[in-house]
Amino acid sequence: MKTYQCEFGGKTLTIETGTFALQASASVMVTYGETVVLAAITKAESVRAGVDYFPLMVDYEEKLYAAGKIKGSRFIKREGRPSDEAVTNARMIDRAMRPLFDQRIAEDIQVVATVLSYDEENDADVLGIIGCAAAAAISNIPFSPVIAGVRVGLIDNEFVINPSVEAKKKSDLDLVLASSRDKLVMLEGDANEVPEEKFAEAILFGKKHAVVVVDLIEQMQKEIGQEKFVIEEEELPEDIKTDVVTVAKPQLEEVLYLSKKQDRKKGLKNSIKTLSAELVEKHCTDDEVFNELLANGIPGLLYSTAEDIITTNIIESEKRIDGRKIDEVRPLVAEVGILPRTHGSAHFKRGETQVLTIATLGGPGAGQIIDDMEEEYTKQFMHHYNFPPYSVGDVRPLRGPSRRDIGHGMLGEKAIMRFMPDKEAFPYTVRLVSEVLGSNGSSSMAATCGSSLALMDAGVPIPKHIAGVAMGIAQKDGQYKILTDLQDLEDAEGGMDFKVTGTRDGVTGVQLDVKSDGLTDDMVRDTMMQTKGGRSDILDVMEAAIAEPRADLSPHAPRIISFKIDPEKIGDVIGPAGKIIKDIIEQTGVEIDIEDDGLVMITSVDGEASKKAVAMVNNLTKEAQVGDVYEGTVVKTMDFGAFVTLFGQTEGMIHISKLSKDRVDKVEDVVKIGDKVEVKVLEIDDLGRVNLMLLKKIV
Repeated sequence: MKTYQCEFGGKTLTIETGTFALQASASVMVTYGETVVLAAITKAESVRAGVDYFPLMVDYEEKLYAAGKIKGSRFIKREGRPSDEAVTNARMIDRAMRPLFDQRIAEDIQVVATVLSYDEENDADVLGIIGCAAAAAISNIPFSPVIAGVRVGLIDNEFVINPSVEAKKKSDLDLVLASSRDKLVMLEGDANEVPEEKFAEAILFGKKHAVVVVDLIEQMQKEIGQEKFVIEEEELPEDIKTDVVTVAKPQLEEVLYLSKKQDRKKGLKNSIKTLSAELVEKHCTDDEVFNELLANGIPGLLYSTAEDIITTNIIESEKRIDGRKIDEVRPLVAEVGILPRTHGSAHFKRGETQVLTIATLGGPGAGQIIDDMEEEYTKQFMHHYNFPPYSVGDVRPLRGPSRRDIGHGMLGEKAIMRFMPDKEAFPYTVRLVSEVLGSNGSSSMAATCGSSLALMDAGVPIPKHIAGVAMGIAQKDGQYKILTDLQDLEDAEGGMDFKVTGTRDGVTGVQLDVKSDGLTDDMVRDTMMQTKGGRSDILDVMEAAIAEPRADLSPHAPRIISFKIDPEKIGDVIGPAGKIIKDIIEQTGVEIDIEDDGLVMITSVDGEASKKAVAMVNNLTKEAQVGDVYEGTVVKTMDFGAFVTLFGQTEGMIHISKLSKDRVDKVEDVVKIGDKVEVKVLEIDDLGRVNLMLLKKIV
């Protein structure tokens, strides 16, 4: 057993190994405060046949016992499918680590982060990144360089490392990053319109503090790290490589710059197939092993050559595959009010990327109940993203949302959520669904733009539009160019997908993954500054389509009437076992939600039904006032007076002396049980009893 510690964000970070999960290729346990994460990495013994990609699986498991909780379901007590938050965390780890493995590995690699203890103060997601990176570093699996994760907050304009769960609520920034000693490899976060310059500072601030943990993991690697296994792979002779590149370049150059994505895709596929056959035949010998090397190696070399052509042309002459300038956005379309019966809809198209987003409004009761490891709450705003196979010209079974779909949905949600109105101002549950109809680069950013448009079309009072754009990079021999509005073949080896959302005034969200060992500080700064121009161009088109939220909701949307009652009267509205509120709902057909602070929200598409329900609730909760006049029903008579129901559960008494100006010998001479009467409140005594005077009987 070995234990390593360092001071990290004002607290002690502990990484322990040699105690748990000893049959994995490597494992560590990371502790910060009383939050504990176990991270393990394992390599399969055999190669998976037919795999032409790096087979990495990353899982992030939230265990309810970590927070001392038992699943609320009465029938299923095991943890089920991962929450959207857990999926996002798994994707963060995956995106941080994937490019740093030797991509020639053909055995399955599995990385698992399991939250064993959660102290409700220190987030486990950053510990998952640190633990998985540490396990990979000390394993025998080729993985380089060493990286670490860190969270950055911005509170009172000051950067904070690893803010607590409570402190995050006051933060204008929630940014998680992963970096090596020198380069940034992953970003995920949301912000409250943080200016681009400040956002770049936040990234570099976090990167500087991550080095402390990088030092610790490098110490572990030096002291207990296993020797990395060597991938023995025979390569094509240099003369053959040179010939392949020389022969292939003219034909590849021709198909790479066709105008449409599908034409480029098919042209490249057919060219590689044809050229591979010609070149294998040209260089084949009587040696079967060598011929197999040719057959396996030449197609990959041709694809790498195609990527190199694109990168070189961008670096040397700023030539992009569609002829745009490097800071230019593709042609844009923004439309609203697309669908007749939905509450809000928008169509956003950028080049060949096309998204239809629909907004649906519901009452507070339509919110999603979240009961995960970290907290229990009702989610009133959600964004779901769907990526059908036809959007990229593919055919595959529909099996529900993938982890990518969930991650992209969460990205758009985080980009907008800080702009959603609070419940008292707009008590609706809002669901956005983005249907990707065509994809050629950053459909998630198109979904963010479509969401902003659909919200305004639905009349949701957001203060301004939020747009998003994906940034790329071409780099070669120490030179690089930042690309605005990334698309298909530009996202090549050595590239990046740096998504940035925001308004004209600042950044609201980011997500970054790379296809290299990371980004330098200069690359980070240049990207953040260049994104502002592209985002501004997109906002121009969105504002031309709809500049502010519609004044009225769709006629098909429900209306919510909200008002406050005395919290002590909530029980009067609900009644024993919910009897009274159920009766109101049954009589009117509305939905009724009541908050603990007395906020009542009545939802219905029928205005008259809403008014009726409001009156019924008010009758149950209002209090009699001296001097008020009410119509009521006599429900009981006594020798000394008559009792009258005024409204709801409120009763008052007419003393026999107040039944008439003349002397009354017997109460029943004036009123009987069941009589309708008009009365005036004379007094409410210290015990809350209501004393009345009869004004007249109602015939």
